[in-house]
Formats: sequence, structure tokens, C-alpha cells
Amino acid sequence: MAYEYAIALTGSIATGKSTVASLLALNGMRVIDADTISHEILDASASWVSQTFGDEYLIGVSKVNRSKLGEYIFSNPKAKKILEDYLHPKIKAEIEKRSEKQDSFKFPYLIDIPLFFENNNYNIKDSVVVYTPKEVQLERFMKRNGYSKEDSLRRIATQFSIDEKKERATWVIDNSKNLKHLQNEVESFVEKIKEIYL
Repeated sequence: MAYEYAIALTGSIATGKSTVASLLALNGMRVIDADTISHEILDASASWVSQTFGDEYLIGVSKVNRSKLGEYIFSNPKAKKILEDYLHPKIKAEIEKRSEKQDSFKFPYLIDIPLFFENNNYNIKDSVVVYTPKEVQLERFMKRNGYSKEDSLRRIATQFSIDEKKERATWVIDNSKNLKHLQNEVESFVEKIKEIYL
């Protein structure tokens, strides 16, 4: 059965979820990354992308230009839905397959799912949210992506607010300060998991 020992790792755009996933792996936790899986599946679906949205969204013949496609689908809800309806079942099936393998070790592992609460697609009981206050999130997003404030707010608004996610989470990893603070937060979370399961 999939997801028996799974913990959903989630957050919002620019809250530092990828950094946390890396730190968790360094601390010996196993992580299944939904984003990596979606990139693999998207590239494997290059010909579908070309037929559905056009050749201009490809780099060469077998790689999808993700940033260009992202810009298009974020401003076009109908195209976004077409893409999600195609990708999500494939991503979910692959995550399920990897999850069953991880469950065989009978110890918790994380599944990094950006839209865990929004899509409510996974039957996972426990979750950990990477939390950053809204103003820090906006600042980091603008700095990282070079978008205007208006564009950044529009993208952030496509997800539940980080405060709502914090309320729903089983655990919270606070990423409002520096990297040292974040490392301590991750280590403390890993200790809690070990206490529960070892």
C-alpha cells in the first residue's frame, strides 16, 4: 500500500522547500521529489507538448522549454488545465510506484509535493510545511525570478496562503531567518521523526 510511511513536504513559492529537501536528505531522510518527476515526465512528453501547444515551447526536439511554457500557462487558465489534466495522473502514478518501494523499508520518508493542500490528491496523513512570512516570501521570489511585484503576487496567489498551510500542517519548519537557523530547524524535525518511529 502506498503512502503508509509518507510525510508530505510542502510550502509555497519561494519559501525554501527545495533547500529544506536537500538538508533533509543530508540528514539521512529519503525524499521523493514531485517536481523532478514532473520535469522528467514533461520532457518525455515533448511531442505531446508540441502537438498541443506548438513547437515554440520546445528546445530542440526532445526538451520542453519549461519557463516559456510556464509563462504561457500561468496567463491562460484553459491551457493550464489541459496541461495539468495530462500531467497530474502520470506524476501521481510515478509517485505512488516510488512510494510503495519506500514503504517497504517501514520508516518515514518525505514526498515533496508543492500543491499538496491545493490539489488534495494524495492520501497522506502527516505533513510538514516550510514556512516563510509573506513579505519575506515576496521579496525572495522577486529576487530569485526577476519578476515585478505585480507578477510575483499573481503567481503567489495561485496557491493557498502560507499561513493557511501552516495551520493545516502536522509540523512546521521555520525558514524566516538565515541558513544556520534553517539547518537547526531541519535537524530538530529529523530528531522528532526518529523519536516517534525508532
